[in-house]
Amino acid sequence: MARPSRYPTELRERAVRMVIESRQDYPHEAAAIRSVAAKLGITSTESLRKWLRQAEIDGGVRPGRSSEEIAEIKALKKEVSELRRANEILKAASAFFAAELDRPNRY
Repeated sequence: MARPSRYPTELRERAVRMVIESRQDYPHEAAAIRSVAAKLGITSTESLRKWLRQAEIDGGVRPGRSSEEIAEIKALKKEVSELRRANEILKAASAFFAAELDRPNRY
């Protein structure tokens, strides 16, 4: 399970916007990312780079799974896991009751 980000969503969105707006002012994207990270107090430039890539995917600029698709896949995996667990419980219960029916009555 992923741990929650220590950076608020608003800061992430602002950082991504700043990198996109200031890309042309730097010789390469990594320099823009380092500069924005330093200005906003983001300790990991790699985190900012990942946020930028995900924003590009969500915006349709870059191929990949969008945030919505990732959330849907996660929810579906959780549902499948719960259904498998319920199936195992039902199988165990049916085996138990089938064994009860096979026992002779003592009347």
